[in-house]
Amino acid sequence: NYLREAGFWHVATIGRGCKLDPKLISALIERLRPETHTFHLTCGECIITLEDVQLQLGLPVDGSALTGSVQSANWGAIYYDLLGAIPINIYGGRIEMGWLRDTFLKLRNDSNEVERIRYAWAYILEMIGGYFMSDLSRNVVHLGLLLKLVDFRAADKFSWGSAVLATLYREMCGATLPNKAKIEGYLSLLQSWARFRFLFLRP
Repeated sequence: NYLREAGFWHVATIGRGCKLDPKLISALIERLRPETHTFHLTCGECIITLEDVQLQLGLPVDGSALTGSVQSANWGAIYYDLLGAIPINIYGGRIEMGWLRDTFLKLRNDSNEVERIRYAWAYILEMIGGYFMSDLSRNVVHLGLLLKLVDFRAADKFSWGSAVLATLYREMCGATLPNKAKIEGYLSLLQSWARFRFLFLRP
């Protein structure tokens, strides 16, 4: 129910994405023009849209943007207040994904409401930092995102889909540079979009 209220239920049910096809991803990136943020194909120019994000992931694309950084003098206190535990290592408001997984490994059958809420927060944070808006390490996530989830009903008012798409755009454009060897962001969205829009790419 908490995932439904926050707008993450559908994307949680479709899993962490399909098996990626590196050749397809590379072929698309080779045809991306960073100056227009579009793929230049023989059939014309095209790109992933917010409509694609909403249809495929079910994430909200309307509402307030997820912008700005959150400054805090005492991240440990905030972690304890919200998650009930303090990570050993805090990197400027970022925590390790491994700590999240180990601390919220499995929800007990006799858990109370506070524990269920904390588990839902941790689960959403792991989805965000693990693959929706991941960096190259795929190992840290910022507490500022958790602050957007404190009220599950208010969380649905943020444009999470825009943030996911913006992260993917940034990573794709960066991947066009000659010295860039890796790409992050939600590549499953890129692949599923290509296979949905171009029937000949479907396996």
